[in-house]
Amino acid sequence: MPRRATVSKTHAAPERAAGIVSSSHLVSPRSTELSEFEFGLIVAWNAFSRWCVRCMAAAGCPDLTITDVLLMHHLCHRARNKKLADICFVLNYEDTHVVAYALKKLVAAGLAQTEKQGKEVLYSPTPQGEALVQQYRAVREECLIGNLDTERNADIGTLARLLRTMSGLYDQAARAATSL
Repeated sequence: MPRRATVSKTHAAPERAAGIVSSSHLVSPRSTELSEFEFGLIVAWNAFSRWCVRCMAAAGCPDLTITDVLLMHHLCHRARNKKLADICFVLNYEDTHVVAYALKKLVAAGLAQTEKQGKEVLYSPTPQGEALVQQYRAVREECLIGNLDTERNADIGTLARLLRTMSGLYDQAARAATSL
């Protein structure tokens, strides 16, 4: 008969389960929840990226990357011309070369246009780019919004505010890590 392991009753309370994480070696006793958040962020970012690219393909433009799609939406936002530095700042892109390359692709595809004001180059969508974004919106309404439980809208708003707060915390931590 196999021996049973004995459990000492003098042990401390059992540790809380780590939840669903992707890097158990990073779980901190000070915040298990942060590791759960990070795994959720990874999974959500990949799902969101896949969705945006496939939605844009369904809208009629299958060759765009996630960066291209995000830039198209930002160029259409508030119908104002935008500078490269402002686009990078708002979308929190550190590498301006990635954004500059994507903007050149959008211009070459006829979805964005440039205008010079002094030494500045300003970007805006072309009518073709605006029409593409409107088609994206129609696909989004049908495939995503149509399946959304609108009872969750308040939770989604709370989560959006938390994500903005956490992005500030990660940015601050990145600056601190750079100085080590």
